[in-house]
Amino acid sequence: MEPAFPEENEQIDRWLAAPPAAVVEAVKNHSGDYLVLGVGGKMGTTLALMLEAAIRLSGRSATVTGVSRFSRPEVRAALEAEGVKTLACDLGSPEEVAQLPTPANVFFLAGQKFGTTDAPEATWIQNTIVPSLVARHFTASRMVVFSTGCVYPFTAVDGPGADEATPLACQGEYASSCVGRERVFTHFAKLNQTPVNLFRLNYACELRYGVLVDIATRVRAGESIDITTGYVNLIWQTDAVAHAIRCLEIAACPPVPLNITGPDRIAVKSIAEAFAAKFGTEAKFTGTPADTAWLANASKSHDLFGVPPHSLDWMVEAVARHVAAGAPLLGKPTHFETRDGKF
Repeated sequence: MEPAFPEENEQIDRWLAAPPAAVVEAVKNHSGDYLVLGVGGKMGTTLALMLEAAIRLSGRSATVTGVSRFSRPEVRAALEAEGVKTLACDLGSPEEVAQLPTPANVFFLAGQKFGTTDAPEATWIQNTIVPSLVARHFTASRMVVFSTGCVYPFTAVDGPGADEATPLACQGEYASSCVGRERVFTHFAKLNQTPVNLFRLNYACELRYGVLVDIATRVRAGESIDITTGYVNLIWQTDAVAHAIRCLEIAACPPVPLNITGPDRIAVKSIAEAFAAKFGTEAKFTGTPADTAWLANASKSHDLFGVPPHSLDWMVEAVARHVAAGAPLLGKPTHFETRDGKF
C-alpha cells in the first residue's frame, strides 16, 4: 500500500483519514449532515476528517460538526483547519446536550475506560448517564454507537470467537458499564424508533497508539511481554473508521450490533518476535498463554464491507518504522493484557 509513513501528528491525522473509494461512494448516497460526539478522542478525529474528505470527493453538500469539551485547544484548531465545524459541549450536562443540533447522522464515540479502577463511578456516569442524555436528544437521527468487544465473555483461543449472537457478559466495572451503555441506547431506540448500530470494536491500531505500539515499545526497550493473554484481534484505525461510516447503512431499530476487527486471531508472541526481528533485538516473555481471551468473530462485517485491507505484516512494518524513528506516541497503554476487567 502506502510506500512511506508520516511522522508528524498533523500529517498522521490526515493520512489516517484518507477515505477509501467505498466510503466516498457511501457518503455520496447519504443524506443530511453529520455530528461526531467525542471528536477529541483518538478515533473521533480520524472519523471527522474522513467524513469531511469523503464529502469533498463525493461532490455532495454536507457539513461535519465535531463535539467535545476540547480540553486541548490545538485539537479543535486542527479540525477547523480541515473544514470540520466544532462545538464545545459537556455531554454530561443535560442543558448543554439540549442545545446540540440534531442532524440526520450521528456518531457516538464518547466514553471512559482508563481510570475505571480508581473511579468506577465516573466511568458509569460517562458510559450510561451520558448515553441516556444523548439517546433522548437524537431521537430522529441515524446513529452509530461505538461499543467494544469487552461486552462479550472470554472465548476459547482455538475457537471462532464471540459473534453477535453470543450472550453479553459483565467482566469487571468497565465491561459492565459498556453493557449498560448498549442497554441504554437500545431502550431509547426502541422507545423512539431510532435507527442505531452498536459498533463493537476490538483493538484499533495506528502509528502512535494501540496494541502494536505497546508491544513494539516494550520489545525495543528490552522489556518482557506478558503473554498470559496470548491472542488478540487487531484492525488498522483507517479500516475501522471506514467501517463505522458505512455502518450508517445498517443502523436499524431494534439496534443492530456488529463486530468490527480484523480476520485473524493473532498470537501476541508472534507479534513481539516480528518486532524483535525488525529492531535487531530479542523478544522476552513472561507468563503462559491462557486458554481464553477477548476474541471476536467479525465475519459478518467482512461479508458486508469486505476484509479490512491493511494486513498484520503491513501494520507491524508501519509501527516498527514509526517507533524506531522516535516519532510521536500518544503515551496511552491499551492494557490489552488485562484479564480481570480492571483498567
